[in-house]
Amino acid sequence: MNFAIRPATKADSQDIWRMIRDLAIHEKMLDQMNTTYEDLERDAFGQNPWCETLVAEVPGEDKSKEGFKTVGFALYFYSYSTWKGRKVYLEDLYVMPEFRGFGIGKNLLRTVAKVAREKQCAHLELSVLGQNIHSRSFYAANGAEDITARDDWHYLRFGPQSLTNFISCQK
Repeated sequence: MNFAIRPATKADSQDIWRMIRDLAIHEKMLDQMNTTYEDLERDAFGQNPWCETLVAEVPGEDKSKEGFKTVGFALYFYSYSTWKGRKVYLEDLYVMPEFRGFGIGKNLLRTVAKVAREKQCAHLELSVLGQNIHSRSFYAANGAEDITARDDWHYLRFGPQSLTNFISCQK
C-alpha cells in the first residue's frame, strides 16, 4: 500500500482529533478524554506549540471506507533528563484498524526516531497500557525496552484535583 508520512499542519487538526478519539474508544478510556479539537489546534499548531505531530496519508484511491485519506498519526514532544539530556516522548501513535499491517505504524515510529536522532536526543520514550499486548509487542519487536521491571521506575501523575489540593496545602 502506498502512503506518505509528513509533518502535520493546522489543516490536519480535525483528522488528528478524530483519531485521538478513536484511540480513546479503542483503549476503553473515552470518559477520560477531555481534550477538545480547539485545545489540540491551539496546543499543536498555535504560536508556541506544546507538541509536534506526524500524519500518515494514503492516496485517494486507497482512502478509508468513511472517505479519510489521513489514516494515522504520531504525536510527540521534547523533554529533558538531568542524567541523559534531551529526549523525545511519544505520547500517541495510532493507525486506523483497516490500515494496520502495511508498515504505516512502523514508519511513523521510525520518523519520530529520526527526529530524535536529528535533535541529538538520548532517548525516545513512551508509555503503553499493560493491557495493550499488541502495542507492547510492536514496540518490543522494534527495539524498545520495557524498563519497568528492570529499573523499577514508576510513572506517577498529579491529576487536576491532586494539583489543586497540593497547591492549597499550607503544611
